[in-house]
Amino acid sequence: MHRHGYKGKKFGRQRDQRQALIVGLAESLVLRESIETTLPKAKEVLSYTEKLISKAKKGGLHNRRQVISALSTLEAAHKLIDDIAPKLKGRNSGHLRIERTDLRRGDAAQMARISFVDDLSKAVKAEPKATPKPAVKRTGKTTKTTKAAK
Repeated sequence: MHRHGYKGKKFGRQRDQRQALIVGLAESLVLRESIETTLPKAKEVLSYTEKLISKAKKGGLHNRRQVISALSTLEAAHKLIDDIAPKLKGRNSGHLRIERTDLRRGDAAQMARISFVDDLSKAVKAEPKATPKPAVKRTGKTTKTTKAAK
């Protein structure tokens, strides 16, 4: 028996419960910008959220709808697309970090804090947009230019 093609941890849950767990953790991460959970759950939610951030940074209606369907609330999706993604434009990948914290007292599980690498409290500098060129009125006729006398 081999394990090729199987990705992700099972967490002792069924598929729909596992997916709901990851979506809930990703939503909390987006809304709070930092969460503490067990290390294996943090690793799973990291890859899920990184993919959502990449889609949110691309923009466009299709990517926006995919992010909305991947998160459980509209509030989290809009915050990710409208607030967080523009602040992460300077980074291609590696938007999140996992820091190991202490062991949980009840079962000695390794806890970890997952948070954004960049400081999201800073405002994004708005780049000045280039002024649009005046529209040239085109007609069906071609115009000839004359050389000016020197």
